Amino acid sequence: MKILANDGISQSGIDALEKKGFEVITVKVAQNQLENYINENNIDAILVGNSTQVRQELIEACPSLKLIGCGGIDLDNIDVDYAEDNGLHVINTPNASSGSVAELVFSHLFGMVRFLHSSNREMPLEGDSRFNDLKKAYSQGIELRGKTIGIIGFGKVGQEVAKIAIGLGMNVLANDDKVTSAPITLEFFNGQKSTFTIDTIDKEELLKESDFISLHIPEQDDYIITKKEFEKMKDGVGIINTARGGILHEVDLVMAIETGKVQFAGLDVFETEPSPAVQLLMNPEISLTPHIGGGTKEAQDRISLELAQQIIALLS
Repeated sequence: MKILANDGISQSGIDALEKKGFEVITVKVAQNQLENYINENNIDAILVGNSTQVRQELIEACPSLKLIGCGGIDLDNIDVDYAEDNGLHVINTPNASSGSVAELVFSHLFGMVRFLHSSNREMPLEGDSRFNDLKKAYSQGIELRGKTIGIIGFGKVGQEVAKIAIGLGMNVLANDDKVTSAPITLEFFNGQKSTFTIDTIDKEELLKESDFISLHIPEQDDYIITKKEFEKMKDGVGIINTARGGILHEVDLVMAIETGKVQFAGLDVFETEPSPAVQLLMNPEISLTPHIGGGTKEAQDRISLELAQQIIALLS
């Protein structure tokens, strides 16, 4: 059987599949050429990331397809219901990149509270001529220890965020429509473990009490953070979105930054990917990354192996 890994796959995944007799093709096929390529090469399965769309038209036009795999949590770029209604397997790896996303949350947090996102822009330009001025400007940072982080969406990623926060000595609040309580287990280098139970709370209370808010919910029909929610937050709050574009109202965010309601913002996802709004890209108070939450070598290895194991189980 032939598998087209159109958005890449790690060598560990390739090795696992080839060991079971699958042929893995890693050529990158342009979106407008996918139909021809799949049909000409009799592709049985296609593996995609965020950049390749597998819509109804493609599925209809490619009868050889038996499986669609997506690395990570998101299935937004796949017409899942149509595929499954027509007998295709649709698989993903929702837990493989959770730790990587959680670490990126704190990359943004640490950077923002010590102004790294700004000083890394200014130091190359003026570090040699305005060193003392910059030192004064960036010496009013704050510590995360002792602060309260509110986690909206307390699934696997949210729980990984809680682990790191607890380790830092932060107070953790969580909100989730489905999860009422979750055990958070910290595992230490010497084999010891410690488990904390976190009960979720009302969203209104979380917005009011949090110093920082991190979003970890699936795609929604509408925004969950708008001007209305910002008004309920503390003055000088920090907000991180590594979940989805379209759940945080970006215009309202910019307005909240301008009024001082929001002091820090970290964005890994955007409403208009892959062309984020200029007012976000140029805002000096926003820490920016290009949707790299699951983009670590370790996560990609886990994703590839999990996809390979599912393919072997379903198609062998």
